Amino acid sequence: MSDDRADRHVQRWRNHWIDVPFDDEVEAAAVRLHWIAERLTAYKEEAAARVGLELAEYATLHTLMIRDTPGRASPTRLAEDLGISPAGMTGRLAKLERAGYVQRVPSEADRRRLDVEVTRAGAAIWREAMDLRGRREDDMADALNRKELVTLNRMLKRMLARLDRDADPPVDPK
Repeated sequence: MSDDRADRHVQRWRNHWIDVPFDDEVEAAAVRLHWIAERLTAYKEEAAARVGLELAEYATLHTLMIRDTPGRASPTRLAEDLGISPAGMTGRLAKLERAGYVQRVPSEADRRRLDVEVTRAGAAIWREAMDLRGRREDDMADALNRKELVTLNRMLKRMLARLDRDADPPVDPK
């Protein structure tokens, strides 16, 4: 197989780090993972745009749809899951509600509160974007045969487990 842009990156930078340990394979893997992640983000952006959503709207619908309670959440929990402020969540939900993609419904846990629920239109547009995104991801994965894909997943899982193990424990907000 011929050199790719990660190989060229490593070749350019290898001699710049004479006084710092530089492992060609680690650098190449990190660069490839970074560029693949960028491409996957671009696929999400492209899919969202093709169905008429902004990336933030798509992310909100996606987060709602992949929950343990698919399509339904409290605005507070949704904001936490997305890592945004309650005010930011309010703005997103208002826009999605105006478009007819979500609606506010009484909470099943506490009738004094409102939950957000994806409407049929919201689920349909999310599925359309997911289909577009999925086709791009499938095309990317087609570079590997099934055995290679399983092996890649096993290796990435070990790397992610190491990152999760070494991550700082969550900070208690109290």
